[in-house]
Amino acid sequence: MTVPPLYGLMQDRPLQISAMLQHAARFNQPREIVSRLPNQVFRYTFKQAESRVRRLAKGLEKLGVRAGDRVASLAWNTHRHFELFYAAPGMGAVLHTLNPRLWEEQLVYIINHAEDRVICFDPDLAPLVERFAPQTPSVKTFIVLCERAEMPANGHNWLCFEDILADDDFAWPEFDERTAAILCYTSGTTGMPKGVLCSHRSTVLHALYAQSAVAFGLTPLDCVLLVVPMFHAYGWSLPYVCAIAGAKLALPGAAATSANIVDMIHDEGVTLATGVPTVWTGVFDNLDETERNLGTLKRALIGGSAMPPSMSRRLREQYGVEPVTGWGMTELSPLGSFTGLTPEIDALPGEAREAALHHRAGRVLFPLEVKIVMSSGDAAPHDGRTAGDVWVRGPCVAAGYFRGEGGEMLDQQGWFPTGDVGSIDEHGSIAITDRVKDLIKSGGEWISSADIEKAATDCEGVAQAAAIAVKHPHWQERPLLLVVPARGAQPSKSAVLEAIRGKLAKWQMPDDVVFVEALPLTATGKIDKKVLRARYESHLMAAAGAA
Repeated sequence: MTVPPLYGLMQDRPLQISAMLQHAARFNQPREIVSRLPNQVFRYTFKQAESRVRRLAKGLEKLGVRAGDRVASLAWNTHRHFELFYAAPGMGAVLHTLNPRLWEEQLVYIINHAEDRVICFDPDLAPLVERFAPQTPSVKTFIVLCERAEMPANGHNWLCFEDILADDDFAWPEFDERTAAILCYTSGTTGMPKGVLCSHRSTVLHALYAQSAVAFGLTPLDCVLLVVPMFHAYGWSLPYVCAIAGAKLALPGAAATSANIVDMIHDEGVTLATGVPTVWTGVFDNLDETERNLGTLKRALIGGSAMPPSMSRRLREQYGVEPVTGWGMTELSPLGSFTGLTPEIDALPGEAREAALHHRAGRVLFPLEVKIVMSSGDAAPHDGRTAGDVWVRGPCVAAGYFRGEGGEMLDQQGWFPTGDVGSIDEHGSIAITDRVKDLIKSGGEWISSADIEKAATDCEGVAQAAAIAVKHPHWQERPLLLVVPARGAQPSKSAVLEAIRGKLAKWQMPDDVVFVEALPLTATGKIDKKVLRARYESHLMAAAGAA
C-alpha cells in the first residue's frame, strides 16, 4: 500500500530575479549604486534604479523583445549594465553577457550560437561592433549604452539607450521560476566557448546562499566595489547579492585602473572590493607610488586563480585588510566555496591556522555537493592531502551546455566534472591544486603547477609566476617556471630556486626559470597558459640540443 505524501501548507511563489530588485526598492531604497562614467560619477538609489529598470523593460518590449529572446550586453561595470541584469530576465527574456576581451572570431561565434536578437554596448566598443555586426545576422537591434549627445557619429541605425526608456508603468510578469534568465559562455580554455544557461530559480537561490554569513555576509553598512567584470561569471552574483542585502554598490566603469580603484575605495567608503590577483598586484604598485593606504577597506575578495601567500600577508600586515578567497566557476553560478573561520581553524597554532584560512579556497557552501574522485575511482578522504578530480552537483550547477555542446556532461548520479583537481580537509575546506589540463606529467608522475607557483610567489622580489609543462627528451614533460619580477626587484634564478627548494620534492623542482616582463592574460584576467605552452614548448629541447 502506497501512503500519499503529506504536503506542507506553505505558499508557492516563483523565485524571480525581478523580485530581488523590487525588494531592494521597497526595503533598501536609500542605498546607493554609484557608477563611474567617462565624464561624471552617476549615483542613484535602488528605488530609482528599479523605476529605470521597469522603463527599460517597457522599452525593450516596445522594440519587439519577447520571452526567451536573447538580449546581449557588451559592456563594462556601469549602472546601465546593472539595469540590463534585471530588465532582460525580469521581462522573461534572457540576458547574454558578452566578454569584449575575447577574440573577435569568438565573439562572432558566441553571438551566432546564442542567436542574440539585441546587442547593448558601451560607446567605446563601437569600433568592435562595427567590425563584427555584418557577421551576426540574428541581431536586429543595436543599442548604445549612453545619452544622445554621446552617440557615435557613424551613420549607423543604432539606438540610444536613454531614448528607448519608456514610462515606468511596466508590471513585472510572473512565470515559471525555471525559465531561462542569464546566458554566460565559458572562457573557452579548450575549443570554442560553451554557454551556461541559468534559470531564475538557480540565480535567486545562488544569490541567497552567496549572501549568507559564511559567504559575502553583506549588510547595509557595506559598500562593495565590483572590479570583477559583470560579464565574467555574472559579476560573481554581486549585482543581485547587493540588492537583497541592501549594500551600496560601486561600479568602476571602463577605466578600472589601479588609481581609480584606490580613489573609489576612499571616495565611496568601500568595505569589500573584488578582483583577480593581477588586479591587486596593480593596486599594490599604485599604493607604493602614491604612498596611500586602503582607507575604509575591510575585506578583499580575490578569486579567479590562487592568491599568492605574499599578497595575503601584505593585505593583512601592511593594510589591515582581511583577504578572502573562494572557488567557483561559471557552471556553479558561480560560487562554490568561501574562506571563513570555524572554532577548530581558529584554535590551530600560527602557521597551521594561516594555511587553513588563507591558503585554501574555503569551505564548501550549502547546497552545493562536492566529491573528490581519485584515479582509482574511489572517493578521496577528507584529509587535506589526497587529491583527485573535483565533481559537483546541486540546484545551481549546470546540467549541460547550451544547445547540447560538449555532449552529456553528468554521470549517472548527476555529478558534473569541473575539470579541477583538488582536495578537501577535515574542516570541509577545499583546495584547488590545479586544472586537469595544467598538470605536468613527468616520467609518469603528476606535478602540480599551482604548488610550484605558490612556492615561487612567496620568494622575495617575485610579483607573478606561472609553471607550465614543456617537452623533455627523457621525461616527456618537465616544469618550466616563468617569473615576473616585482617592481624595482631583480631576483636571480638561483635565488628563486633556493626559495622553492624545501617546499617541493626534488623531482618537482622546475628545470629552468625564465624571467619575463609580463605574462599573457586570458579574457577573464587569468594567466593564459595556452599561450605560454605554445611559446615555450621546446625550451628544454632546445637547451638539450645546444648541450
